[in-house]
Amino acid sequence: MTITRFAPSPTGHLHVGHALAAWVAREEADRHGGVMLLRHEDLDRERCREEYYDRIEEDLRWLGIHWQGRPWRQSDRHDTYIVAMQRLIELDVLYPCFCTRREIAQELSAMGQAPQQDDGMNPAVYPGTCRNLSEKSRRERIQAGDAHAWRLDSSQAAELAGALTFFDHRAGTITVDPHLLGDVIMARKDIGASYHLAVVVDDAAQQVSLVTRGDDLLGSTHVHRLLQNLLGLPEPEYLHHVLVCDENGKRLAKRHDALALRQMRNTGLNAADVLGMIRRLHEKSGSA
Repeated sequence: MTITRFAPSPTGHLHVGHALAAWVAREEADRHGGVMLLRHEDLDRERCREEYYDRIEEDLRWLGIHWQGRPWRQSDRHDTYIVAMQRLIELDVLYPCFCTRREIAQELSAMGQAPQQDDGMNPAVYPGTCRNLSEKSRRERIQAGDAHAWRLDSSQAAELAGALTFFDHRAGTITVDPHLLGDVIMARKDIGASYHLAVVVDDAAQQVSLVTRGDDLLGSTHVHRLLQNLLGLPEPEYLHHVLVCDENGKRLAKRHDALALRQMRNTGLNAADVLGMIRRLHEKSGSA
């Protein structure tokens, strides 16, 4: 049975871009006689607000998009992520990184790289400052209480995993590039597990067989296939669909209040209007 999921973050109101993501997940589940699940990706406790959980679910019901079972919250699954982290540490594919964001930005600038890509979504590839620290230096700094994150050693991970691919329903079979996003963060002190680790663990736990999400996350799938292999988790298929952009061609963010579903509803649009807009966008993009 096909299982999809919609996984918003409760940091603001849903906008039409979220509605597209939810609709695609529901549509693909229906197309294959399966079910859609709802999962709140709420690892960033500083930005998440309790009221947004209910508002997200209310907006989905208004659209007529329903899910099966009780929605999961990643904030309830910390112990599960710790187990996965421990496995990666045992495989020797993680290393502690003591760099601050400012230090990374300064080093990238010195190397002639922009600290962030143009869309602001994905950080530039980490320059590997802490990758070659000695075990003695790492141990001493951790014992001294120095703040640190845990990064995936992409070279070590690639060597263990070997050649990998994944299948996307729009792009076909894609060969994994283990170095595409560099040594990404697996855990930070402020949020615990990173998006990359949590989403892989949760998709496996919920038996998600088709991951539907925006094509801004296509690059992240290269990391996720690595993690699935290292952790012995099943490999889902993927559908990275078109994004909804603003008038300047930029991906919608929650600051775009005019395109929030609640605001659209207040201006007189009904669910059928919004769903019609979403269907036209999906068909025009060739995502179907």
